[in-house]
Amino acid sequence: MAARLSRIRKELEMLATDPGPGISAWPANDNNMMQLQAQIQVPQESPYQEGLYTLTVDIPDRYPFEPPRVRFLTPIYHPNIDSDGRICLDTLKMQPHGSWSPSININTLLLTIRVLMSNPNADDGLVPDITEEYK
Repeated sequence: MAARLSRIRKELEMLATDPGPGISAWPANDNNMMQLQAQIQVPQESPYQEGLYTLTVDIPDRYPFEPPRVRFLTPIYHPNIDSDGRICLDTLKMQPHGSWSPSININTLLLTIRVLMSNPNADDGLVPDITEEYK
């Protein structure tokens, strides 16, 4: 647990001092660094341009060997994000069905979600009606 906490502290420090473009994250409350709030601001060239979206990031006990559980709190109409805020993204799934790796950090994960927002994956849609409409 100490190693996980140390890693999360380093990742949050990196997000505070040198975040990727359009992303931020912080502990949801002072008593628990394993529950984070995050925000993603979508780039101009996206259908969601200039939107600001809030997410939750729950760090599991086995992090970084298991991916965080990430959900959108801000509603979004997207083929890869359902009405409960769940995200269909390989990076959020363990191998062999996904591409999660312990080398991925929260910064990289949020940037990947930001890219997904701008470039939906119609081949792996989570919401069939929205996926069909997008195609």
